[in-house]
Amino acid sequence: MKKFNYIEHYNLDAEKFDYFEERFAATAHDERRVHEYVIANIPENVTSILDVGCGSAWVAQHFVKKNKIVFSLDISINNPYKAITKYNSKNHFGVTADSYFLPFQTKSFEVIIASEIIEHVVSPAKFVNELLRVLKKDGYLIITTPYKELIKKTLCIHCNHETPLHAHLHSFDENKLLSLFDHKVISDVIWKTFGNKILIFLRTYVLLKFLNFTLWKFCDKLVDRIYSSPAHIIVICKK
Repeated sequence: MKKFNYIEHYNLDAEKFDYFEERFAATAHDERRVHEYVIANIPENVTSILDVGCGSAWVAQHFVKKNKIVFSLDISINNPYKAITKYNSKNHFGVTADSYFLPFQTKSFEVIIASEIIEHVVSPAKFVNELLRVLKKDGYLIITTPYKELIKKTLCIHCNHETPLHAHLHSFDENKLLSLFDHKVISDVIWKTFGNKILIFLRTYVLLKFLNFTLWKFCDKLVDRIYSSPAHIIVICKK
């Protein structure tokens, strides 16, 4: 089997798909709640944020207007370029780089966000170690990913091999995620699950989209007590 060339793959992916196109319905609501969970766990006094796998640059959209310094990083050229074009600011920088070899000095950032990215990388442990390298002492690394995802495969029409849908190479629970962290390097790590699949399946976003984050989180936890089926997990690591 041909070795997976992740650099070629994600550059082509960024050319073929528009990460900045508007999301609708349940997808838009689910992404909104993931973003809110991340934002809620970032201290207000931070000044520097690295967004790894910046996608639609929602991190820059939210934080640049709050006078935070944001680096939107992606392995493709297209996404960082679109990010700094759409959210133009003296505090916003676009970077094209491989997340295994970040072009930053050790201890550069107060917060690093890797939202819905780790399931795509070939070596999650190497990925986490590099993020921790550029994280400042007392800084926060925030990771979100699908929770206990059942990875489905399809037959690729190009290479005739089984290929994971959405390029999700790994499925994570709390134990797998926590095992990636060197506890000699970090001082604390916590995790939470959220986004009950029942609420997503029943298309409750039609009503829940009107709730603020606090009220939505209450409803989500309430349903999860009745039937636990979270769609996402968030890990907050303090160095």
